[in-house]
Amino acid sequence: MKRIIEVCPHIYQVGGNSLSDSQDCCVYLVEGDSESVLIDTGAGKSVSLIVDNMKHSGIDTDAIKYIIATHGHIDHIGGLKAMQERLQAQVVAHRLELPAIQEGLAHLTAASWYGVNYQKVTVDRVLNGVQETLQAGNMKLVCMHTPGHTQGGISVYVDTGGLRVLFGQDIHGPFNREWGSDLKQWRISMQALVNLKADILCEGHFGIYQPAVAVRDYIEGYLKRN
Repeated sequence: MKRIIEVCPHIYQVGGNSLSDSQDCCVYLVEGDSESVLIDTGAGKSVSLIVDNMKHSGIDTDAIKYIIATHGHIDHIGGLKAMQERLQAQVVAHRLELPAIQEGLAHLTAASWYGVNYQKVTVDRVLNGVQETLQAGNMKLVCMHTPGHTQGGISVYVDTGGLRVLFGQDIHGPFNREWGSDLKQWRISMQALVNLKADILCEGHFGIYQPAVAVRDYIEGYLKRN
């Protein structure tokens, strides 16, 4: 069994799917020359396994400076507290997700769906704008506010080695008014992602799509359904 999946040089899937607990979203790592970034953490049961996956594969976990929480659903943030403590990393999230991440409001985290007792986390870097950048060593990650699935959801992209890699967590939905889902906003957000013309998509639950035409077709496929 693989411990991690290399998406392209310096980009890895380290959790989710067959790599960790079935409740986990896909967890990704962007490895810079001196600092790295973890994107989401899974539902919480596999924190130790995900860290072991990285260490076993030669990734320097001490170099992980940031943990980006793409949104406040439990399958993405259930392991956030434990991972933050384990890695001593700064948590990054959009301000509209603070009621879920910092306050732990149950209707926003959907924790009951997974039988997880969510532990509240203080966000170290709060994103406010439509687009903000995060520097990790030689890697510049662009965090885009892409509401729709939730109010404060973000998508992240990075240009590396001539490729644009997009981390588009939960492009597929689902949608629920209780979480603040908004299909009109979602359609606008998805079109913004299409316009990025990414070469590789690292999706929140369904893995990795490439080349660029497959990325476009994947996103547009959901736009046609909704």
